[in-house]
Amino acid sequence: MLLEAGSSNSLGANPDVVIVGAGSAGIAAARRLLAAGLAVAVLEARDRIGGRALTRRFRGHPLDLGAHWLHAGPINPLVKLGRERREPLRRAPVDGHFFVRDRPGSRAERAALDRAFAMADRAMTQGAKAHEDQPAARVLPPMGPQGQRVAAIHGLVSGRPLDEVSLHDFPSMEYADNLFMAGGLGAYVSRLARDLPIRLGTAVQSIDWSGQGVWVESAAGTLHAKAVIVTTPMAVLQQGMIRFAPALPNAVHEAIHGFTQGVYEHVVLHWPDSPFRGADRLASLTGTHRSPPGLLTCIDGTPFHFFELDQPTATGFDRRDEHAPSRFARAVLAEHFGHKAIRHLTAMHSTTWRNDPWSRASWAVVPPGLSTIRDILKAPVGERIWFAGEALSRAQWGTAGGAWEEGERAAGEIIGRLG
Repeated sequence: MLLEAGSSNSLGANPDVVIVGAGSAGIAAARRLLAAGLAVAVLEARDRIGGRALTRRFRGHPLDLGAHWLHAGPINPLVKLGRERREPLRRAPVDGHFFVRDRPGSRAERAALDRAFAMADRAMTQGAKAHEDQPAARVLPPMGPQGQRVAAIHGLVSGRPLDEVSLHDFPSMEYADNLFMAGGLGAYVSRLARDLPIRLGTAVQSIDWSGQGVWVESAAGTLHAKAVIVTTPMAVLQQGMIRFAPALPNAVHEAIHGFTQGVYEHVVLHWPDSPFRGADRLASLTGTHRSPPGLLTCIDGTPFHFFELDQPTATGFDRRDEHAPSRFARAVLAEHFGHKAIRHLTAMHSTTWRNDPWSRASWAVVPPGLSTIRDILKAPVGERIWFAGEALSRAQWGTAGGAWEEGERAAGEIIGRLG
């Protein structure tokens, strides 16, 4: 069924710009283009807006199943806009939980983990200054007993193990300036799409740029426009879901196919008698055979927790039944705290963005040696096709803020070209 997100704007037959995708990048681009007086049509394949920012209610409480953190507050455009709109932002705590098996870690044990993180960050920051790119894992120094833990956490937030991540593209681990949005980041992104001309359930099949302007063919027919902004995730473009006629230039095609699938999933847990206190605090669990790469506890002060899964762990469940991630989360937590401690724990949901047909990944990852592919995709094709999305953001890749930033960038360039 074809639906529109707003009532004040309708899709015209010949808009100035067609935007493919109604995630953060598409919404940002549409808002900026409309503010400049251009006619816009946003085509979204899903039956909802928001892309990989999605808020759902569990037992009456809103939880994000996709993007959750508002990283890098000082440079994040969604933070700036949220403050201007007086949205309910809250700062993420810097101090987290640290457990060694079933007991809180000692001051000395916590200090050892902090030292290992500091050593890794210094080594990767220094190594990234070299001209030649290499795997981020290659520059890690010996970090003692906590080294494996540090590498696992860095791999989690990178979306791939560190030997598969470009050192030149390594993300900052600075958590001092991160925020959350009360009510959910996905719900916030949806509010920003109000009154935009968005047609849902409308997958774009082809983009013809052989003549003047572009012809965009979709499930709703064909639109002719002066330009198009493609915000489709890289992993979906790699599947050939959109045909380009003529074919994209070789450099652009190779840049799109240079990215790898970033995987970051989580199991939503309801655990009313968990050992954690304080809202929105990360927990590091060590001292047993298995440790969760990440655990976000007491979300918004509720009994809900996110048991986070890195790429190797998550993809290991792909050929198993849908409840395998939940069983794994329970088993790991029982190993740390005992079976009695988890008797009231309920696994509510497991995310699978890596298998979603309209995302195919949590975000895009740049492998070693390919750190220039983001910049290649920022250049317009034939002065008519622009690409945007988190994959193109150097400082905020993998985030809704990075996608928003790139949507605004593409829109600004089109405004400059169309006058």
